[in-house]
Amino acid sequence: MFDGAMAEVESFTLDHTKVSAPYVRLAGRKQVGGGLVEKYDLRLAQPNREALPTAALHTLEHLLAGYLRDHLEGVIDLSPMGCRTGFYLVVEGPLGEEKVLVAFERALRDVLLHQGPIPGASFRECGNYRDHDLEAARAWAERVLRQGLRVQATVPLEEA
Repeated sequence: MFDGAMAEVESFTLDHTKVSAPYVRLAGRKQVGGGLVEKYDLRLAQPNREALPTAALHTLEHLLAGYLRDHLEGVIDLSPMGCRTGFYLVVEGPLGEEKVLVAFERALRDVLLHQGPIPGASFRECGNYRDHDLEAARAWAERVLRQGLRVQATVPLEEA
């Protein structure tokens, strides 16, 4: 029976004022069955200062979903953050932040070189197929690569 208490959510304990995008951050590990699942925070935009336009974020989601799988074994899911500052990547672990960082950089380079249609972006394949912008996705990929990705430590909120 639900008692009204909400489970703790890792991202709500991160001090968003003390991180510096763009980065890769290990956001959690969990034993599932006989294996380990890891969740990574792939941050493109500085929290509370900027956000990706929805069409750019949506296109990056479609492209990175495939390109990350090309460079990283064990990808389970890539999901955009509701705040539109990045993505959560869920993988079979353990992989480690450096390996994820290298794969993310390679996938962003693939976005820059992408030619042709956006995968999975037709009326039948996508729930909002009109909301895509390949040029904006490329611009964000180029920006992140120019700024340079790094590994970000988790900075927890301090108790008041």
